[in-house]
Amino acid sequence: MKVSFHGHAVVKVETNGKTILFDPFINGNALTDLKVDEVKPDVIILTHGHNDHVGDTVELAKKHDALVIGIAELADYFGAQGVRTHGMSIGGAFEFEFGKVKLTPAFHGTGFNAGDGQIIYLGMPAGVLLTIEGKTIYHAGDTAVYSDMKLIAERHPIDLAFLPIGDNFTMGPEDAALAAKFLQAKQVVPIHYNTFPVIKQDPKRFLDLLEEGNGFIMEPGDEIDL
Repeated sequence: MKVSFHGHAVVKVETNGKTILFDPFINGNALTDLKVDEVKPDVIILTHGHNDHVGDTVELAKKHDALVIGIAELADYFGAQGVRTHGMSIGGAFEFEFGKVKLTPAFHGTGFNAGDGQIIYLGMPAGVLLTIEGKTIYHAGDTAVYSDMKLIAERHPIDLAFLPIGDNFTMGPEDAALAAKFLQAKQVVPIHYNTFPVIKQDPKRFLDLLEEGNGFIMEPGDEIDL
């Protein structure tokens, strides 16, 4: 299984001939190495409904008949736009042909800005546990640190966790380091930083705060085998 990072919160997982794309914010993302006309997802998993996470979902899903997975209200919204969806809720899990998806709590907002001043509510934000080939990847989405991350660790041993460190809208480096301690993931990668001035951070500072020293930085386009 190959896992790659593509700027902001965009993560790609390739396994068993399937491409799974998290939060495909490509157009408008100055940090990504991806181009919309070159990405061919089979599955799109959305953590929440903010524009910088929904991104290019509709275009990609329609072009490639990709299945869009997310919280129920978000799935309903995109389903009404002709996109193939699977809605879920916090705490729920489902076994897909490519692997198992479970949604976890995330403390954040979720409104989609339609561009005319209208904010569309798209359900609760979520983190995502993706289990494939005996490995579990945790994409925390946008969230604050919270103590029940310890419960996630007790129930689901995590091989690789993607945690936001940008501060202002999410955890900052100190809180993200505490989240890493709670989650007990084997490896931790910082995401959701430097895309905008207000979330400017030095990821090396985050790594220095990790107790186990089990974190590493992925630049946009970096890929690992898991």
